Amino acid sequence: MSAKKIIFQLHKYLGLTTGLVVFIVSITGCCWAFKDEIESLYDDYKKVTPQDKAILTPTQAKELAKDVFPNNTVHGTLFKKEDDAIEVIFYDAEPEFYQSVFLNPYSGEVIQVDNHLSGFFAFILKGHMRLWLPKTIGEQVVGASILIFIAIIISGFILWLPKKRKNLKQRLKFDWKKTTRWKRKNFDLHTVVGFYICSLALILAFTGSMMSYNWLKYVVYKSTGGEKVPAFIIPENQSEIEDRESKVPMDYLIAKLIKENPNAESFELHYPETVDESIYVEVSNSKGIYYDSDFRFFDQNTLEEIETPSIYGKYENAKVADKIQRMNYDIHIGAIGGVAGKIIVFVVSLLTASLPVTGVLLWYGRNYKKKKF
Repeated sequence: MSAKKIIFQLHKYLGLTTGLVVFIVSITGCCWAFKDEIESLYDDYKKVTPQDKAILTPTQAKELAKDVFPNNTVHGTLFKKEDDAIEVIFYDAEPEFYQSVFLNPYSGEVIQVDNHLSGFFAFILKGHMRLWLPKTIGEQVVGASILIFIAIIISGFILWLPKKRKNLKQRLKFDWKKTTRWKRKNFDLHTVVGFYICSLALILAFTGSMMSYNWLKYVVYKSTGGEKVPAFIIPENQSEIEDRESKVPMDYLIAKLIKENPNAESFELHYPETVDESIYVEVSNSKGIYYDSDFRFFDQNTLEEIETPSIYGKYENAKVADKIQRMNYDIHIGAIGGVAGKIIVFVVSLLTASLPVTGVLLWYGRNYKKKKF
């Protein structure tokens, strides 16, 4: 058996094994591409009328929201512009609980409660990440299938390469006539479409795999010259305080950061889970993207800023390897390229979903030909 025949068999059986998973992940990824733009059409409740008065402090916001969910854990509180509601985010892993309480920043009135685990996009995300299966099983199936899909893309490109240079043109376009049979059309759909999207599909698959596997994230980071820790680390306080009354309250922190960063999009404050843990604030500097956010940590006793050994610190301190890691999610969803990037991800995801379909039809046509009598 020649090398190309071995690659063909590998491509075929790997494709048949993971085809359904790739189809679901691609279709759901396609649906997710414009999530923010679609949700913005019906989220008017997130806007308020600005008032000439002080907004709620983090402590006040937390206490008001806890009246809604007294038995759940506050993950953080999101402060945006003066005409935006304050969002208090609740999250518990077991049993899974993920909801937000939106408050009027001036009056403290509860505007709305959102359940992030229900609705269309929650359904889409569960399908994309775990095929609607239990989390521990589904995530492993998706992660392994996407790694295999990377091998399928590479083997497909090798199979696409024509033996003779003169046959290259027919691999680059649809040369259909009235007499062209559906099997030939299906073959062209699989090979021509596959060629044009293979590089972008490879990027989407690889960035998705980096989110699934920490070992791959580590390998990529170190191979690009990374010197920090490619994980999220919340440092501990650097001070010890005996008199709790002399402790500087975190309520001063948001006002201070807003004054220092007037052009920032939002400030998400995360309350320390223990007395030794520092306060973590994510400062979003750009709308719609995440990689250039500043992850800042403050001693909860003195509010002195603490540096983290992680790549997730201030963006201005990030080196090339750090930026590659931080850009991974924005690349995966297309946000790195703005609306144009999301359109590209939408189209590539949609066309990628067609490949398992045309591939199965190719296999069926070759193995179940109509018998001639």
